[in-house]
Amino acid sequence: MPPTLLSLPFEIALRRCSAWLLAGVGLAFLSGCASVYRVDSQVESFARWSDPASATAASAASVSAIPRAPQDYRFDRLPSQASGDAARSQDELEALARVALAKQGWSLADAGVSPRWTVRVSGGTLKLPRAPWEDPWDGYWGGYGFPGRDYVVTGRGQVIWAPVFIRMDMPYYQRKVALLISRADTGQVVYETQAAHDGRWNSSPELWGAMFDAALQGFPTPPSGLRQINTDLPR
Repeated sequence: MPPTLLSLPFEIALRRCSAWLLAGVGLAFLSGCASVYRVDSQVESFARWSDPASATAASAASVSAIPRAPQDYRFDRLPSQASGDAARSQDELEALARVALAKQGWSLADAGVSPRWTVRVSGGTLKLPRAPWEDPWDGYWGGYGFPGRDYVVTGRGQVIWAPVFIRMDMPYYQRKVALLISRADTGQVVYETQAAHDGRWNSSPELWGAMFDAALQGFPTPPSGLRQINTDLPR
């Protein structure tokens, strides 16, 4: 009868476990190549299309205040977004927002044209060494190991170095995008929306594009309250 994992010496069992884990990771990677990943965005939007300074209660509720597509706009930037790396990052965000707005029938105004609306876009990423609910790997081996060490000690006092990949942290990303739509003539904000997504996926135009699409779900009359929009993207 062949020996089981439990009947093997600790050192040999550890090596076999490591080999099996590596094989499992490889199979998971190969099977994942043809699958999709989900971008689950937490979205909240607010609309105020009527002018509160001049509107009556009746006209404020009137659907005539809601703009119908097509509409044109121009992007508006803060002074801090006008040059250097911030400007290059803003170019990328606005290009993605422009695609999402086009799906709603809104287009960027031609040069020299005074549009009715302005759009301000923002976005950012916070990279964490691990997910907020995960503990550091120190002490992973429990009673066999020493917290803060990269080795384990067998019952016979032998020291075995732990596989590096077992102690490797996996980065976790918290991302957010936001759009503000204002009247070009008065600067009054008429639409505010944001989408947040947390996960381990690396940054890509498709991921950010899915977040902008989610932020504009329900535009121009979004439902109230926080909601989740799921988008499945090919790997």
